[in-house]
Amino acid sequence: MSPPTPLPPVSDRPPRLSWVPIRSLAPRHRGRILAHLLALVEQDRYLRFGYPASDEQVRRYVDALDFEHDEVFGVFNRRLELAAMAHLAYPRSDIDTTNAAEFGVSVSARARGKGLGARLFDRAVLHARNRGVDTLYIHALSENKAMLRIARQAGAVVERSGSESEAHLRLPPETLASQVEALVED
Repeated sequence: MSPPTPLPPVSDRPPRLSWVPIRSLAPRHRGRILAHLLALVEQDRYLRFGYPASDEQVRRYVDALDFEHDEVFGVFNRRLELAAMAHLAYPRSDIDTTNAAEFGVSVSARARGKGLGARLFDRAVLHARNRGVDTLYIHALSENKAMLRIARQAGAVVERSGSESEAHLRLPPETLASQVEALVED
């Protein structure tokens, strides 16, 4: 019998998180959301919003978050700072009659490479399915390779138009299993 193959040193292994606590955010989290988004460097804000958002534009975005209608999810680090957040925007029934939602995500520089964006995307897909949404849209700059990779890995169709890309993912209908999964995750 040959000796077991030694594992690579811990520093050479990719970070793996087996379970990530994702929290639904509420109006009381606006300050933490604002701090997270303001901490993004200019390039990260550009990738998140599709334009180089100023501090004032970020403040207006956070002030306009509709926690009663949309869903906002977050992952906190050990210092209870928001390390990653996602916004799942549902159509306004009085304006838009489509059955689609839009997804946006940001991950702080120190928390990247741990799969947090993908975990938030999975959570958003589950919640959207359970609200009867049949299509999830992701508007991203074509250079936002991380977001587009998450969308493609989920099976989304990505269409590129110049510097922008749009991905859309057809969602299966909700099931008892998806409802139970959402309850367990919450």
